[in-house]
Amino acid sequence: MRVGNVDYNSAVMKTQNNQENQHNTKSAHKASGVLRLDNGEARAGDPTQELLDALGTTISPDLLVEALTHRSFSHEHPGTRNYERLEFLGDAVLELVSTETLFSAHPDMTEGQLAKMRAKAVSEWALSAVAREKLHVGPYILLGRGEMEQGGNNKDSILCDIVEALIGATFVEHGIDEARAVVHRLIDDTLAEVLTEGPALDWKTSLTVKAHDMGLEDPEYRMAVSGPEYAPVFEARAVLAHKDGDEVLGVGSGSSKRKAQLAAAEVAWHALDARK
Repeated sequence: MRVGNVDYNSAVMKTQNNQENQHNTKSAHKASGVLRLDNGEARAGDPTQELLDALGTTISPDLLVEALTHRSFSHEHPGTRNYERLEFLGDAVLELVSTETLFSAHPDMTEGQLAKMRAKAVSEWALSAVAREKLHVGPYILLGRGEMEQGGNNKDSILCDIVEALIGATFVEHGIDEARAVVHRLIDDTLAEVLTEGPALDWKTSLTVKAHDMGLEDPEYRMAVSGPEYAPVFEARAVLAHKDGDEVLGVGSGSSKRKAQLAAAEVAWHALDARK
């Protein structure tokens, strides 16, 4: 199948071969780069059909390719559409469906509690796990040469975007009812799981609440950054300020300021909890 001036089958085969060379592994769903034919016919062992089966829907070939195309690929192949518009749409659909689900299922919860649950269920961490564990979508993402060499098809941020783009593509193809069914299929178990997580829903807020309960001041975060400009590593220290100096409660690192602070807050929460 061709998209613009690109043969998608060949591009997918390159991605799969690159992954196999990097990991020296093969699996059944990576063995073939053949997609559905332009008339929609699915062949035995067709990896696209496996992806659609995991989604629980159908998406026309051109729209599916768009949902799987990263901007780095479209920059190298002018005229090829990337997933960013579909991701924008899918993000809105995902938020709507997750919100209405939580609102109906938990009538006793406050707005703040519902917001924390939704944020965790549709977070980059949660959606990238869906992409890896439910959709196995990595081999079918079209990436530019540089992004492919950097392992872009296993980056949380790209995998998260792909899930949202696939939801957006479902909405375009079938409307809200089918998109709602896909969202439920992908994240209902995550929504159920986060209900049991307690303080893990938001470590920073939970740390502040625990500090207040213990008569302590609000924890503060001291930040540092290292590594190259294209791949910075942030380090956060969760501290309590005292007259005689800062008390470091927890240290965490991550690829963003927020991730580092959440990691530090988790360590700090457990440190305070152990004092009780």
